[in-house]
Parts: sequence; structure tokens; C-alpha cells
Amino acid sequence: MAADFSEGMLEVGRRRNAGNPRIEFVHADAQDLPFADEEFDAVTMSFGLRNVHDPKLALAELFRVTKPGGRIVICEFSRPPLGLIRLGYSLYLRWVLPIVSRVTSSNAPAYNYLGDSILDWPDQKTLSSWLRDAGFEGVGYRNLTAGVVALHRGRRPGGRAGR
Repeated sequence: MAADFSEGMLEVGRRRNAGNPRIEFVHADAQDLPFADEEFDAVTMSFGLRNVHDPKLALAELFRVTKPGGRIVICEFSRPPLGLIRLGYSLYLRWVLPIVSRVTSSNAPAYNYLGDSILDWPDQKTLSSWLRDAGFEGVGYRNLTAGVVALHRGRRPGGRAGR
């Protein structure tokens, strides 16, 4: 099952996976998922949580649809922990990305939004606390690309051991 709020993104997915009967594409709002309680063994979200109006509500919905013992994995832009890298990344997002996007993109404002949304997004520890607050346990994260991106993970309590 692949779900997205954007019909355009769903159409791209359908085209790229034409002929694959194992993938169903569903238009869905992460804050009000159209799935049954405890329906999925695993839920994932990549580069989307920071675009949701209420990310804590979305995490509660992801928890709701995850089976006991099931997993959550979220890949999202993050905050580099090393000050020098964080400074360079911030300068890139504030100054370089807007200039490059004005020259190369037909939709430069989208890149301005991208930079702003990344800079406004909380750090890894805060997102981890949101996952715990939603009910997930065994929460952790792994920094990728010097912390520019982080892979967050957790498990819904319950279910069989060793899942």
C-alpha cells in the first residue's frame, strides 16, 4: 500500500509501477488515514512528515494503523549535530539553494519552501520524543549524510517477541 496526499505524486508512482499488482495507491491525509486500526506490520514515511500540518497527529495515526509489534520508519531531513556542518548547511539552504533554484527551476518558490521547512523542522531528539509520545517504544535514529537526513525508527508495543 502506498499513500500520499498529493494526487500528482500518486500518479507518478502508478506510472513507475505500472503492471505491479502488489502495490495499491491510495489518496490519504496522514492526519486522518483511511485504514483500519492495527492494519499494517510496518509503516514508513519519507520526506513527508515535515509537510504535514500537525505532525504529532500524523504520528498518532501511524501508531493507530500499526499492528502490535509492528515497526515505524521515518526518513526526514534533520539537523546536523556538528556546528560547522550545521552552519554550512544552513547557509546553503538560506542563500545558495534559492539562487540555484531561480536559475534552474521552473518552480523556484517550491525550493524556498523546501529550505524554510527544513530549517524550521525540529532536531532528531525532538522527533524521537514525538515518536515516544505517540506510543512507540524502542525509538532511535541514525544520522545519514552527516545528519542532514535522519532515519527514525520505533516499534508499537505488544505482539509476539522477536518480531
